[in-house]
Amino acid sequence: MSLDPALLALALAAMPAAFGLVNLLLLPWARGVPPPGTRVSILIPARDEAGNIEACLRAALASEGVEVEVLVMDDGSRDGTPGIVRRFAAGDAQLRLLSAPPLPPGWTGKVHACARLAKAATGSHLLFIDADVRLAPGAAAALAAHAIRHRLAMVSGVPRQVIRSLGEALTVPAINLLLLGYLPGGGRGFTRHPALAAACGQLVLCDRAAYAAVGGHGAVRGVLHDGLALARRFRAGGHRTEVVDGAPLATCRMYRGFREAWPGFLKNAREGMATPLGLPVWTMLLAGAHLWPWALLPAPSAIAALALVFGLRAGITWRAREPWWTVPLHPLTVLVALAIQWTALARWLLGRPAGWKGRAYPATKAA
Repeated sequence: MSLDPALLALALAAMPAAFGLVNLLLLPWARGVPPPGTRVSILIPARDEAGNIEACLRAALASEGVEVEVLVMDDGSRDGTPGIVRRFAAGDAQLRLLSAPPLPPGWTGKVHACARLAKAATGSHLLFIDADVRLAPGAAAALAAHAIRHRLAMVSGVPRQVIRSLGEALTVPAINLLLLGYLPGGGRGFTRHPALAAACGQLVLCDRAAYAAVGGHGAVRGVLHDGLALARRFRAGGHRTEVVDGAPLATCRMYRGFREAWPGFLKNAREGMATPLGLPVWTMLLAGAHLWPWALLPAPSAIAALALVFGLRAGITWRAREPWWTVPLHPLTVLVALAIQWTALARWLLGRPAGWKGRAYPATKAA
């Protein structure tokens, strides 16, 4: 007896819908203030970020509820980034500008800058953020309080993604879809196995002692997806990590249009789904649930499958505070995500390195 294709599509759609429902219900909020004596070092690696760094610094320096210092590592910028930071630092003792030495062999740029920032930091907790992130005033305090209260070595969250163009709408929402729809436990602390770890490199807080114990960024020096690699490293070392709801804590506009988004996601793909064994499976899971049902209409099971995936996407969009107008584009978002992954795999098979901001790296599997 052959399996009904529409029923198979429904089963493939039911899996992320079930995971998503549980993950959305369990996704915790970070809130409160940490105990006295807590100090958070807000660490910002910056390379050619003249268009972002001022707003990032204003938000970081406005942090409330915990003592902070803000350190910026200028990573060989070819624009006005260091000059902007110097101007701010002249009027605020909380802020320091550092300059990264030449990139050593075997390191990626951001990871090297983060390692140097951690070495220079004085806080009990290290909050790594990207230059395009805008922290809410209570974010540093809330993340540190959550880490201390729940005895977590690392806390991360996906900031609310600012999406203003079609190109961003076709790429950025895939982040939360994959995290909440396809990762059992959604990165919660009770999922101890390294394979179930998750993190968003835009917003990562680490306990300083645990960070040093696992080797910090030096232990993942060759990766591009540093947040995920660190989370796995912590768990492999017996430490707990957790993903919290990042939307109330920060905002981020990753890219401005498809021309920036495509290479931006492409550079990290080889450390995610784009492997010879993994990508065919991911293609079956994603295309089978989100794209295949369209070809099976008007079968009732196909209609039910589409209802589940659009319900999942609506729930994620609501919780992540992403624009509602992106929801009808959902099938195209999945299609573009798969196109990025297959392109990354093809480039790797052809021996083409990953590149970003004037640097080229051999794409490797994350630790």
